[in-house]
Amino acid sequence: MATTYKINDDFYDESFSLIALHTTLEDFALAYGLNKTIKAKFVRAKKNFILDENKSFPIFEWEDEYNDMYWVLIANHSTEKELIVHDDLFKDETTYKMPRLIPEYKDVDYLLKIETEKDVDINSLIKNILMLPRVMAAYEISTDKLKSKNNLIF
Repeated sequence: MATTYKINDDFYDESFSLIALHTTLEDFALAYGLNKTIKAKFVRAKKNFILDENKSFPIFEWEDEYNDMYWVLIANHSTEKELIVHDDLFKDETTYKMPRLIPEYKDVDYLLKIETEKDVDINSLIKNILMLPRVMAAYEISTDKLKSKNNLIF
């Protein structure tokens, strides 16, 4: 008989900030821009973050050991499209659905997750991010109200 382990919600440490980014930039261009603008050192992870079958998300990481912070830049949309099969008038049409990491914020292009025990000046950080060309909007997301918060465990 196999043993099943489950993560208790009380065990998971929720000390992180989450910033939503709306941009037309590609993931590598956004990481490069953030490296220049906020003096970050984002590096592309060797593998994508795989949530489920057909749900793979590009991820960039930066472990700021000096400030004891862990930063993650991740796309909110999957790189793999999910084929939708219809049994109706359009059954011969190929339709794809693009899965989202945080479905509640389906219009958000990228998420910037900052794990730290310290207080971070989010408003100043957002102001610097908005200086990047082609970043239309950046704002903090309250993690208390997120239904899909467990998708952010990586």
